[in-house]
Amino acid sequence: MTYSKIACVADTSHKAQATYKEIAKHFDIVELSKRRTAAQVIVVLGGDGFMLQTLHSYMKMKLPFYGINCGSVGFLMNQHALDDLSERLNRSRPATLFPLHMYARRTNGKVMQALAFNEVSMFRQGRQASKIRVSIDHVVRLKELICDGILVATPAGSTAYNFSAGGPIIPLGSNVMALTPLVPFRPRRWRGALLNHDSSINFTILEPKKRPVNAVADFTEFQDVEEVVISEQRKSGVNLLFDPEHNLEERIIKEQFTY
Repeated sequence: MTYSKIACVADTSHKAQATYKEIAKHFDIVELSKRRTAAQVIVVLGGDGFMLQTLHSYMKMKLPFYGINCGSVGFLMNQHALDDLSERLNRSRPATLFPLHMYARRTNGKVMQALAFNEVSMFRQGRQASKIRVSIDHVVRLKELICDGILVATPAGSTAYNFSAGGPIIPLGSNVMALTPLVPFRPRRWRGALLNHDSSINFTILEPKKRPVNAVADFTEFQDVEEVVISEQRKSGVNLLFDPEHNLEERIIKEQFTY
């Protein structure tokens, strides 16, 4: 596809702002609002965190996102190079990301909802370990998991916190999610599971007032939860564009052979 009309967003870093000014010299940047735009693609200047923020802010516009790394890791971004940007955009290939939907009920009865492109995590608040019952598709699989927390990761998010916590890296398009405990105490030998992408995952917090737990979807956090239900949201998929030689699927495979 030929992208002739681009919108561009940049984080506050010096590198991202300088890159934005350089792009503006060569492109008539289309104004971007959260309602409508004439743009065909959103160019994102920053790191992975800023890309996630941008996805959440503009996903309803149904436009593809092309990231240029102005941060550190830049797993969701393309290399920082502005030579032939127009040609790079036209040669880019899409990778579709489907977010997780988190439904959380707090101990005060309030119901909260959020989406996550990387992972949904639960963490203990205080000094005592959390106690969590884990059910998959309405079947109890763990009556009581004593741990610091637990997370559910998408394939795109499996290389991030999930992998650092000992979870598996998941190839893009494998249609599975990673369920990974955080510092499990009982049962000691349980190290997580791989689940079908259409599974419904239910976490029931045991003793929620004595052992309070927070739930986090990407960067949205809710305190004092007593039940969390997670499922994949297929209708909210977004397309990230990557240079053919640095596509996301290749990066995920490559990540499994780094040491």
